[in-house]
Amino acid sequence: MRWNMRMRAAEQGIWKSTELRRRLADAGLEVSAGKMSALWTGTPTTIRLDDLDVICAVLECEPTDLLIREPEKVAALTPPKTTEATTGGTVVTPRFGRHRTTPPA
Repeated sequence: MRWNMRMRAAEQGIWKSTELRRRLADAGLEVSAGKMSALWTGTPTTIRLDDLDVICAVLECEPTDLLIREPEKVAALTPPKTTEATTGGTVVTPRFGRHRTTPPA
């Protein structure tokens, strides 16, 4: 996910974090200077849903305007699918972990 609060604030004419902090305080959300700096300059690791609700009300947006999906990052994290090779009619699938063979029938 990409945090898009700064862009959304700019669309509302808010160019400084202090201005957004003041507007959030007017709406009932007191944000410390350190937390505001983290919200303004980076992507928060956690955010309370109540806080997100107030931020969306102040910026006149929806949570989906602030949180941008990045499916290519998810695709890069997924392990590649195992390829199945066929040999003599038997399907061989590689296994992870210890490389043990099955006992004879």
